[in-house]
Amino acid sequence: MTKPVKRCGWVSDDPLYVKYHDMEWGVPVYSDRKLFEMLILEGAQAGLSWITILKKRAHYRKVFDRFDPKKIALYDKRKVNSLLEDPGIVRNRLKVESTVLNAQRCLELKEQIGRFSDFLWQFVDGDPVVNERKTLEEVPAKTAQSDSMSKALKARGFKFVGSTICYAFMQAVGMVNDHTLDCDFRFPSRSTAE
Repeated sequence: MTKPVKRCGWVSDDPLYVKYHDMEWGVPVYSDRKLFEMLILEGAQAGLSWITILKKRAHYRKVFDRFDPKKIALYDKRKVNSLLEDPGIVRNRLKVESTVLNAQRCLELKEQIGRFSDFLWQFVDGDPVVNERKTLEEVPAKTAQSDSMSKALKARGFKFVGSTICYAFMQAVGMVNDHTLDCDFRFPSRSTAE
């Protein structure tokens, strides 16, 4: 008899959530565009459940030009207003406008230092932090590293990058592995490269 697969306690039985947990969450990401996408989506999620964003992610990719910062940085008021009419995304003016602003800040940062990935990964010294959390209750909402990332991004003009958002982002893109010790996906061997 096959042993049932054990997952982190936050995963529902929604197939989209299961796939996200199993294939993406905690897997190191180094692609600048994917990192930008996840930072934007984590900001969009603020105050909502992650499954809400997951269900809208494909549409987000479509209407936000596959999260190409060069294209998003050029969005004008008319484009922003059309996005705010789109029920396929979170229609919050501050979140939509921050996506345009963050694209502009991302391009500035890349011009100054090269890769967005290098800037973000410096907060974990370039290597994933593998934690040993027994239960979900042991997982913090933020850490010293997410505090530092948030402060640095805010200093560069980014919006919707508070420490809690940054920590959720760090978990999502594998800078931090917070799969609980009993999770069968604790040590993913996959990585997403640019």
